[in-house]
Amino acid sequence: MAKESMKARERKREALVEKYAAKRAALKEAGDWDALQKLPKNSSKVRVHNRCSLTGRPRGYMRQFGISRVTFREMALAGKIPGVKKSSW
Repeated sequence: MAKESMKARERKREALVEKYAAKRAALKEAGDWDALQKLPKNSSKVRVHNRCSLTGRPRGYMRQFGISRVTFREMALAGKIPGVKKSSW
């Protein structure tokens, strides 16, 4: 389980990215690199790190489900993810 502060930091970054997305796109289109430098660093899309939405785990993130591999396995075995079952052959 990730620290609450780490999860909060990621949520803050995501909010900043959303807030400045249009402004960043306009500045890039205009080629105004000086004004782009003055925007907050965390408003850049590349600074957002994918984390599990339930546990906050930063590694083993499954983009299709938005959760980590560990959480995915637990939920799949418990039957909480529709259409997913353990394979055996």
